[in-house]
Amino acid sequence: MTVQDTSTTASKPAHRLKTGAEFKASLDDGRNIWIGKRKLDKVTDEPALGAGVDLLAEMFDDQFKPEFEDATTYIDPQSGEIVSRAWQVPTTIEELADRRKMIEYTSLKTAGTFGRPPDLSPAIVAGLMAYQDVFKQKKSMIDGCNPDFAENIEAYMDFGRNTNLTASESLAGPQTDRSNPKAAEMAFLRVTKAQADGIYVSGAKTVGSIAAQANDIFFTNLGGLTTTPPEACVWGAVPINADGITMISREMVSQPGANKFDHPVSSMGEEADQFIVFDNVFVPKERIFNLGDPDGMSWYGRATVFAHWHVLTRMAVKSELFVGAGQMVLDVLGTGKIPAVQQMLGELIQYAQTLRAFVIAAEAKATQLASGVVTPDVSMLTAGRLYSIEHYPRIIHILQEMCGQGLVMRFGKDAFENPEIGHYLNDLLPGHGVSAMQKELLMNFIWDMTSGSLAGRVALFENVNSSPAPRLRARLFDEVSREAFVDQVKTIAGMDW
Repeated sequence: MTVQDTSTTASKPAHRLKTGAEFKASLDDGRNIWIGKRKLDKVTDEPALGAGVDLLAEMFDDQFKPEFEDATTYIDPQSGEIVSRAWQVPTTIEELADRRKMIEYTSLKTAGTFGRPPDLSPAIVAGLMAYQDVFKQKKSMIDGCNPDFAENIEAYMDFGRNTNLTASESLAGPQTDRSNPKAAEMAFLRVTKAQADGIYVSGAKTVGSIAAQANDIFFTNLGGLTTTPPEACVWGAVPINADGITMISREMVSQPGANKFDHPVSSMGEEADQFIVFDNVFVPKERIFNLGDPDGMSWYGRATVFAHWHVLTRMAVKSELFVGAGQMVLDVLGTGKIPAVQQMLGELIQYAQTLRAFVIAAEAKATQLASGVVTPDVSMLTAGRLYSIEHYPRIIHILQEMCGQGLVMRFGKDAFENPEIGHYLNDLLPGHGVSAMQKELLMNFIWDMTSGSLAGRVALFENVNSSPAPRLRARLFDEVSREAFVDQVKTIAGMDW
C-alpha cells in the first residue's frame, strides 16, 4: 500500500487506506490453510472464505465513499493523514463515541454475524495502549530476549494504523481434558527458544475467527492466572503466513453462491474459525508485548475493555435488527393489532433498548487513565454482556414464534419464477400490502439470522465470546465496589458497625 500523493489536491489530506483490491492482494501470500483434505492455494479458493473476503473488501472500498467516510475513517492528529477509525485510540468521551461509529458500521455491514470483524483486534491493541504505562514498568522474565513492551505496543498501533492492517486475535487454547492439570497446561502456546532478536513459540490457538482472511495474528494465552508457567506468559503478533503457522478450518456453515433472495445474510459468507498450529514460529522482538511475566497476563481483563465494548455494541446493533425484522413481520402478516403479538415485539424492544442503555452508560461513565486514553466503564460492559447472552436465546425464539409457519414453509426464488408452480405461490401467499415474494424475502432474512446453520454458529459464538454467565457474574463481583451501598444502608438504618 502506498500513501496517497495529494500535493496537487488541497481538498483532502493524504491517506493510509487500502482499497478492496489491495486488501485482497495482501491475502495472496502463501499462507498455509487446510479444509478437510484440501490445502488451499489461495484463501479465496474456498467459496465461504472467498465470499467473506469479498464482504471485507467492500468495507475497505467504503472508506472512500462519502456516506461511510465519517464512520470508517478519521484524521490522525499526529500525521494529519486520513486513517482507518479501527485504529483510533480515544482520548475524550467524544472520540469514544466517534470510534463507536466504526463498530456500528461493521456490525450493520455483516448483520452482526462477524463476531470479530476487522476493527475488533485493533480494539485490543488500543486496550494495551491504555495501560502502556503499566507495561513500561515490566521486563522480560525469559532469559535471552528483552523487548521493550511499551515501545512495542505503540509501534504496533502505528504499524496497524499506517498499513490499514487487518488482524485476527486468538486467545483460547485447545479444548483438552480439564480434569488433568497437566493436560490443560500443555494446551498453552509457549516459548521454546529465546534469543536476542526474538523468540520461537509452539502450541496451538483455537477459535481464530477471521484469521484466514486477515494479515496478522495477535495472540496470547487466555488465563490471567499467576500460576501460568513463565514460558506460556506471552503476548505477540506475527503475519498469518509466518513459517510454522498452519490453519485448519472448521466446517463451513454459510451459503456462498446462494441466491441473495434465498439467503440474504448467509450468502455473504462468514468469518471462518481456524485452529491455528504454531510449530516453532519466530516472533520478532519488536512484536512482543509480554514475555514470561505472569502479572502481565493478569492485565488481560483490563486491556480487553475496548474489545468488550465492541462486543456489547455489536450485540446492541444486532438487537435493533431483530426489532426491525419483528416490526416488518407484524406489518406483512397484519398481526400488529393483536395484544399478545405487540407484547412479543415489546420484549424485543426491551432487549434492544437495554443493550443500547448499557453502551451509553459505559461511555458516560468512561474514565481517563494515566496514559490519557479514555476507556468505557468496565462494570457496565460486563453487566451488559451478561444481559445480552442470558436473553439472546429467548429473543431468537420470540422472533421465530412471531413468524409462525413462515419460517417452516420457505420457498426460493426459483420456485417463484417457475411458470408451472410460481403462480400458486404468488397468488396464495401474499402479505398485507406486499407481494408473496416480498414477504418471503423477509422470512428468508429472519431464517438466516435465527434458524439456519450460520445462525446456530453465531448463537454459540456469542455465548463463548462474551464468556459464560457464571464467569461474568464473578467478574461483576470483582469489578463493582459495594462499600458506598453498604454505607447507605448503615446510614438509613442507623447502624454503627
